[in-house]
Amino acid sequence: MTHAITPNGTMIRNSDMKKSTPSAHNIESNLPRTHSCPAFHNYYDRGANQFASSKMQETGMDEMKPQFQLIDRRDGSLDPCIWSSSKDGCKIDMGKQIFCNRSLNMKNIVAVGFDMDYTLAQYIPETFESLAYEGTVKKLVNDLGYPSELLHWTFDWTYMVRGLVLDKKRGNILKMDRHKYVKVAYHGFRELSKEEKVGTYGNTLIRDSFDEPDYALIDTLFSLAEAYLFAQLVDFRDNNPEKFSRNVDYSRMYKDVRAAVDLCHRDGTLKQMVAKDPKRYINEDLAIVPMLKMLRDSGRATFLVTNSLWDYTNVVMNYLCGLYTLDNSSSCKFDWLQYFDVVITGSAKPGFFHEDNRANLFQVEPKTGMLLNTDNGTPMPQVGSTIPTVSLNKEDKTCRVFQGGSVAHLHKLLSIESSSQVLYVGDHIYGDILRSKKVLGWRTMLVVPELEKEVALLWLSRDIRKQSRLLRNKRDVIEDKLHHLKWSLKSEVINGDEKQKLSSQVEELEMQREAVRLEHQITQRECHQKFHKVWGQLMKTGYQNSRFAHQVERFACLYTSQVSNLSLYSPNKYYRPSEDFMPHDLMASCLRT
Repeated sequence: MTHAITPNGTMIRNSDMKKSTPSAHNIESNLPRTHSCPAFHNYYDRGANQFASSKMQETGMDEMKPQFQLIDRRDGSLDPCIWSSSKDGCKIDMGKQIFCNRSLNMKNIVAVGFDMDYTLAQYIPETFESLAYEGTVKKLVNDLGYPSELLHWTFDWTYMVRGLVLDKKRGNILKMDRHKYVKVAYHGFRELSKEEKVGTYGNTLIRDSFDEPDYALIDTLFSLAEAYLFAQLVDFRDNNPEKFSRNVDYSRMYKDVRAAVDLCHRDGTLKQMVAKDPKRYINEDLAIVPMLKMLRDSGRATFLVTNSLWDYTNVVMNYLCGLYTLDNSSSCKFDWLQYFDVVITGSAKPGFFHEDNRANLFQVEPKTGMLLNTDNGTPMPQVGSTIPTVSLNKEDKTCRVFQGGSVAHLHKLLSIESSSQVLYVGDHIYGDILRSKKVLGWRTMLVVPELEKEVALLWLSRDIRKQSRLLRNKRDVIEDKLHHLKWSLKSEVINGDEKQKLSSQVEELEMQREAVRLEHQITQRECHQKFHKVWGQLMKTGYQNSRFAHQVERFACLYTSQVSNLSLYSPNKYYRPSEDFMPHDLMASCLRT
């Protein structure tokens, strides 16, 4: 029987670990749904989360729950609920809303672009990440000489989360807040004590940047398997040092894991398995094609920019759009191209977004996969006979497919006059969002699949989060009284009896403070574990936004749980953020109410 290593050092069956984590679908069965309720929208929106959540719960606004109606769109229908349908408006699940960090008027957007992997194509972690893990382990053993015991290891796809940072030198895995203070830390699967955290990351004269080359950032779902494997290797090396040569330290192990992952991608192992049975590895989303059609019908250009090459891109997009082929069959070849103006494969993001990138742009002939020379995106006379571009519909409109190139080519192909006219949707902070936003000024939308479950858990944990806030306030009040009494004891004007009385009050308050501190600590831990047994809430570390949340807020104009949520809103919608609140704003607002 195979086992997995757990955070407390014990060995348990991998299947038991999975049972302990509720699925997003099960959570949703207890979750109210809303139709753009302003109060509830503010409850989860970025700027007012502290103020709105406390005010809703403390003024009784959470009694609105009976007003929310359940809408089930998983009924097998081939006509998913979209904004442009003839139905009387779609009620939007809280977990499917689009959240706004920065005002975005869709009327100003002339082109909407998409990444493919983990954006249009949402991979199933139980199967796809396990496949990536198993392939990486085999490469480590067979190609890089690691001990054969690794072949008996198993992968728990629920353990790691995005936003973590791997300390390559020390073998630690960190979760930090938006100020880069380490809040949760593990060495392999062993939790570091507060003293160990402070001693390693707190007592330094110069703040660590927690960036490459000493650290690795887990900012994409593709990285979860390698992070889990790295933690396993750290524990294994600590317990079996004789099985490793002296030059194999934690940094070397991470480098080897990355090399093994790259080997899996280069030899096509992963993509060949996906191509054989896409349904096993990719979630169906019946709203993708209606969403693309709605955007195109609204007069906008649509484009696809992916690092995957043409052969794999065609397989995946065929699967995603297969139920909507022109001849109503599931074995289409190129019909999905009708939903795009331009498709660029093998883009090599994030380098693609650099305007000084001089990579050559080749046109791809879809039927053969042949690459044709172009002159900055325009056709060039070809030597010999070539097959013309595939005609996609009766109007003889064609989608041109390319490989390589740069963003300058894309702007020319789509006749983009201003980078702010482009909305790009992706899943990777650094590969998709940061470069396109920071370098180009594109408008951006980040896909965060974990958000749907996160929002559901926020609703279910609202009572314990309120209790935690009240205990924190109570602790502050006690400490303020305690500090005042201790200061009074230093006064020379008080007599002996008064001093004795104040000393007794100090002792009593210190006991109260300790009791409240322990209760608050237990409540915080319980709340933390409701989201994830190890890492807690994705977007928070304690009372602060997490490093991942800070990146989402900083670089994503919009964020949502899945790309097809765009179909639930008008293509001309004006997305407006909630009001930003600073601590003094919150205090003044509470006093006014």
